[in-house]
Amino acid sequence: MPSTSLTYRAAMRVGRLLLPLVAAVHPKLARGHRARAGVVDRFRAWAEGHRDPGRRLVWLHAPSVGEGLQAESVLARLRARHPEWHFVYTHFSPSAERLARRLPVDFADYLPYDLPGAASALLRLLRPDVLVFTKLDLWPELATRAAAAGVPVVLVAATVSSGSGRLRWPTRVLLAPGYASVRRAGAIARADGERLQRLGVAPEAVEVTGDPRCDSVLERLEGISPDDPLLRYGRNGGAPTLVAGSTWAEDEEVLLDAFARLHVHRPEARLILVPHEPTEPHLAAVERRAQRNGLPRPVRLSAAREPVPLLLVDRVGILATLYGAGTMAYVGGGFGRSGLHSVLEPAAWRIPVVFGPRWQASRDASLLLEAGGAEALLELGTTEAGESLHRLWDDW
Repeated sequence: MPSTSLTYRAAMRVGRLLLPLVAAVHPKLARGHRARAGVVDRFRAWAEGHRDPGRRLVWLHAPSVGEGLQAESVLARLRARHPEWHFVYTHFSPSAERLARRLPVDFADYLPYDLPGAASALLRLLRPDVLVFTKLDLWPELATRAAAAGVPVVLVAATVSSGSGRLRWPTRVLLAPGYASVRRAGAIARADGERLQRLGVAPEAVEVTGDPRCDSVLERLEGISPDDPLLRYGRNGGAPTLVAGSTWAEDEEVLLDAFARLHVHRPEARLILVPHEPTEPHLAAVERRAQRNGLPRPVRLSAAREPVPLLLVDRVGILATLYGAGTMAYVGGGFGRSGLHSVLEPAAWRIPVVFGPRWQASRDASLLLEAGGAEALLELGTTEAGESLHRLWDDW
């Protein structure tokens, strides 16, 4: 039975010791680190008070929101078929807290760091019948110990980009025991399945199943009422509207530059700006930037009563619906280092999509470009990219 190496365990312990220092300058990491305080005790409290040994238990893990939506579709089908089972959901990123609260599971919390003691404790407390990892976020210590205990380890929505750091030495060697523990793997596409085998998954364990997030997104959109009040801020009023979702500062510089150019000769056009992290300092910075660009003062969604030229969204969890208010969409993350966010929601609304030049790690973006449903900006500079987006926006 595969087991992790001493090198991997030492690296994880060192990383755990250094984490407080890194978290001091990384607010999101600090939030997740704080939230893990007492996490094993929370698992113990649930297990001792609610775990019924006569019921099967499915443990699903997804690191963040995107992977959580993939897990959600699988969860919905399993739950419908087996309502009598226990379901536990864990995540790694603080951004998944909101999703975790609304999932129909018996217990949800952060996954502890991948150390032997925590992994063994959770397996002993939960006694899962299957452990499901989503996409590629497989933790070797937990996976190998689950397999050693006779718990099947499964990957769903498995995706491995050709440029993934997990494929390179020494990371691939350190993670190999975890992937060798996988009993079944549902790959999104054939190429992903082949790369899974390079990571250590047995060839006979791999099956191409497609991406369950597509199911999750379509089901969610089908549940949105045409009368949803959020839709009235855009195309329901008849105006050409760009919905810019999950934006970062680099995206917003380009967007506001392009909108300032467009607004001169297309005053009826609207921009709905949805920052990825709508904190007060970030929202205030957007407002100052809009003023410097000579744009109408942004109106925050919490104060808006009617459609406005520039709507600044100060809520989270509503982006999938807001894309439906657009006649076109911009997806953020393609200018900075955070990575391009999901293009699936605007694509499911059947509106054209544009994003920045750093999209290559997104399989969905690549497929959308091939299908003619999206455009990528090529320029990195704000002025050049702003002019390019202005021309495209005007044309659309």
